[in-house]
Amino acid sequence: MTVHGGRRTQAERDAITVEIGYALYSATFAAAVVLGAVTGPALLFDLPEIVETTLSYAGPVLATALFAVRTVTVLVRFRRAVQPSQPGRTSPDS
Repeated sequence: MTVHGGRRTQAERDAITVEIGYALYSATFAAAVVLGAVTGPALLFDLPEIVETTLSYAGPVLATALFAVRTVTVLVRFRRAVQPSQPGRTSPDS
């Protein structure tokens, strides 16, 4: 059920599906970039043991956190944008 009490149309369901896909894809891409940027130097360069260990643990932790934050941010922003304007009020588009 939607906010206005009706069932979702096929277009609304399609928009939700696309937005979920976009959220997951963009979050995966951003997490992969962060993982590579943080963990990469530990794999490529001869660094002190403590630095390698720290980077090896920090990369996956930061990537996981970024994935979760990016996914939630995209979906919350989409949910706010879909809500219809209040009846009886003029919208900026009119």
